[in-house]
Amino acid sequence: MARPEKAAKVAELSEAFTNSAAVVLTEYRGLTVKDLQELRRSLGEDATYAVAKNTLAALAAKEAGIEGVEETLVGPTAFTFISGDIAKATKGLRDFAKAHPFLVIKGGVLEGKFLDAKAVLKLADLESREVLLSKMAGAMKGSLAKAAGTLAAPLSQGARLFGALQSKAAEDPSIIGGAGSAPAAETTNEDAATGDVPPADEAN
Repeated sequence: MARPEKAAKVAELSEAFTNSAAVVLTEYRGLTVKDLQELRRSLGEDATYAVAKNTLAALAAKEAGIEGVEETLVGPTAFTFISGDIAKATKGLRDFAKAHPFLVIKGGVLEGKFLDAKAVLKLADLESREVLLSKMAGAMKGSLAKAAGTLAAPLSQGARLFGALQSKAAEDPSIIGGAGSAPAAETTNEDAATGDVPPADEAN
């Protein structure tokens, strides 16, 4: 490979290291072309599976500021550059490796830090983005329903209280200030004697 081509490849790999959500390094020796095609299809659009020379990958990792990758760059190495759901992609690699023992997970990179094979497999045990979003939506729905019930309870209680008060007021208007009819003014003997009885319209 000519020097300009090497430089372009290193730059491409370095950019992939930098822009990926995570990278998983695997050994693929023993896998057929058909196996590799099946692996790429199983990863879907969330990840890209690419083979690269170890020397170029080491230079690219160094340019991207990632340390510790060089130790795993022994033998044929392929890189899974994950752009989407990390848990989903690593689960796909783990399950494929179980069915195809020639695929060996060697390590990975997450947030610029190198991970050993055990740490990568732990990523596969995490819940996928879809599951987490579903749980979050369920929790939010439950919280909203609880909040709505809390707000509705005082309103319902207030309505019942108002209904009871209205019924009581119908029986005894005096329990509500200003409600009902005021008692008619009584005419005393003294008023009749002095002629101070108010006119009928004023008395009412």
